[in-house]
Amino acid sequence: MVTNPVYKYYIPGLFAKIAGAIAVCLIYVFYYEGGDTTGYFKGATSMVNLFFKDAGDFFSVLLGDLSDKNRFVFDMNTGWPPLYMWEDPHTFFVIQFITPLTFLAFKNFILTAILLAWLSYLGIWKLYLLFCEQFPQLSKEFAIAILFVPSVVFWGSGILKDTITFSATCWFTYSFYKLFAKREKMLYNALYLIISSYLLVAIKPYILFALLPGTLLWLSYDKIIGIRSIFIRVLIAPFIIVLFTGAGYWVFNSFSDLLGDYSTEKVLEKAIITQEDLTRSNQYGQNYYDVGKFDASISSVLGKAPAAISATLFRPFLWEAGNPVILLSAIENTLILGLTIWLLLKLRIIGIFRLIGKHPLILFALSFSLFFAFGVGLSTANFGALVRYKIPAIPFFVASLFILKYYYHIGISSRKI
Repeated sequence: MVTNPVYKYYIPGLFAKIAGAIAVCLIYVFYYEGGDTTGYFKGATSMVNLFFKDAGDFFSVLLGDLSDKNRFVFDMNTGWPPLYMWEDPHTFFVIQFITPLTFLAFKNFILTAILLAWLSYLGIWKLYLLFCEQFPQLSKEFAIAILFVPSVVFWGSGILKDTITFSATCWFTYSFYKLFAKREKMLYNALYLIISSYLLVAIKPYILFALLPGTLLWLSYDKIIGIRSIFIRVLIAPFIIVLFTGAGYWVFNSFSDLLGDYSTEKVLEKAIITQEDLTRSNQYGQNYYDVGKFDASISSVLGKAPAAISATLFRPFLWEAGNPVILLSAIENTLILGLTIWLLLKLRIIGIFRLIGKHPLILFALSFSLFFAFGVGLSTANFGALVRYKIPAIPFFVASLFILKYYYHIGISSRKI
């Protein structure tokens, strides 16, 4: 019996995920003394208690009726979900999602977190298998990038929005590839794609729309390389790119209402207000960064792309760490920055662009991670929030760096021969 060697990382990755979930519970209870994690669990516990009080009211709330009338079906015996979560459907959805897990965990805080970590690990493992399928010789490097990056393990494992959305991002990428590139198990992968898209829309819609440019490039590339004739490929490539770009623009505009507070206009407005607040008062103490002054014009926003992207991918720096949690992220960022600088020195900008075009997966991974990093870096000012918000981009970016490093060494070897 032949065993796939990449599965030797499955159990260590799962244990790391569970350890991350337990660590989040302990940090939020003993260090932060409460916060979103405990709020989500409190809300889910109230939902479980409501089930035993009145199953009809329970399913009404579980299915999304957050009316004022339903707010008062809770009482002192059931407990109340936190009001700020009740008033935000994107936030309350996390409570709805973990309520069945809280049932299974007998209302135990840490056990609920472990169950959520295990469930979310399924999507992350699928992403790892996807990368290994394309580059089996990099299974160790991909395990580091996807399964063991400390900040991703920590912030992507507890009872938080980020745990669900990161896993959904991984599922989306895997099912998209299997559905459109490989055309395997069409019905199942279409279902996974729909479910992962729904989870992203329900919690953080902007992640789904950040995936859009990369997936369009992926589809375009896949169609172009499928044409055997180089002449026809060159001739028709611009048409295919314009077609998919136009389709993406139509989708973005048609469904922009789903974004709500995460729409382009609202995100830009929030980013500008955040930047102006920083110039008026030091409201974050030393735990903030500033990408500089900008307005809502396209040229002004794009001009901040380098600062926003670098802030997301490489900050906080070591000297910007204001607490132990931020310090761990800063150490990680230093290693990622070091690898990035090494590649830039070895490959140069032109060499990197040439290698990116060698494979559709690296084209997608870099497109998504950079586009997502741009949006997060522009609209966030607090390092504490930044280290959480950026986790969907980090595995894709680091995995891309490892692929580029592999291509570089392949090039060196071929020149020696």
